[in-house]
Amino acid sequence: MPSFKPAYLIHGDDHGRIAERRARLRAMAEQESGTQGVELFEGEAATPEAVANALNALTFAIGRRFIIVDGVERWTDKQLDPLVTTLEQPPPDTTVAFFAREDGRTKAPKRLHDAIKKAGGDIAAEESVKPWELPKWVIARARELGLQLEPDTARALIAQVGDRQQRLLRELEKLALYAGTGARVDAALLDELAAPSAEHRAWSLADTIVSGDAQAATALYLTLRSQGERLPGLLYWMSSRVRTAHEVATALESGVPTAQIKRGLRMPSKAADRLIADAGRTGAENLQRTIEQLAELELASRGGGSGGAGEDTAALLAIQQIAAA
Repeated sequence: MPSFKPAYLIHGDDHGRIAERRARLRAMAEQESGTQGVELFEGEAATPEAVANALNALTFAIGRRFIIVDGVERWTDKQLDPLVTTLEQPPPDTTVAFFAREDGRTKAPKRLHDAIKKAGGDIAAEESVKPWELPKWVIARARELGLQLEPDTARALIAQVGDRQQRLLRELEKLALYAGTGARVDAALLDELAAPSAEHRAWSLADTIVSGDAQAATALYLTLRSQGERLPGLLYWMSSRVRTAHEVATALESGVPTAQIKRGLRMPSKAADRLIADAGRTGAENLQRTIEQLAELELASRGGGSGGAGEDTAALLAIQQIAAA
């Protein structure tokens, strides 16, 4: 069970991170005390006087009481007299959390900072990181998640997913789940897991086709299409993956050691093992035919084919034929 302090102030100009922390605190509070134990102060209702009155009010609620206050960046030191007095002796079994989305000169009042410190509370700043500091920030967040990241890899991650801290943190969390604690994230692992979503999902579809699972490939194709993925884009990345599988199968049939082939693949170890196994089982000849069928399907999707079937029908027929080969 988490231990809560009497007061918190979460402030800064990283508004997305502040919103995440507010949502997480509210979820924890509702899990601890139920929705009836959480009081929200937002908009015009969020004034120092209103919060002070709420803290001083008697309550018959069972368990800990949580008061969540938004917009304190609009407050001034002069307005804080009743609230500062109340925070000198916080009511028992109560937690009040203040959230300030700061911008420019709009800041949480200094008196609020001081009052929360005197009350035994916590203050956390969520500040946007300057662009030139972002690689260090990524490395530090990765370390907190148990990952080892070199500066070049951190810069590559930023180049792939952008400079939004929330997006970068989500990608790091995904890497941590996949690679495990203590893993060293290199360029190959980054390319595999932090690739653009359409690319990554198209690779998954190609891997399913190469493995010969027609039913799974059909289901995955229909899912991707329902999510708005366009056939030409899917075909581009699928063809790239199948060509890689063909190169693997050709190398295997030429007697190249598996370990040597694996070292040349820019993907995580487990994914490389799976691709090598599937490529070896399918064979270079079948994979060459798959490349040709995908090329024909790409031509048909652009209006160059002679068939009259819709592109989804043509794609599903091709998937069934390829996977069954």
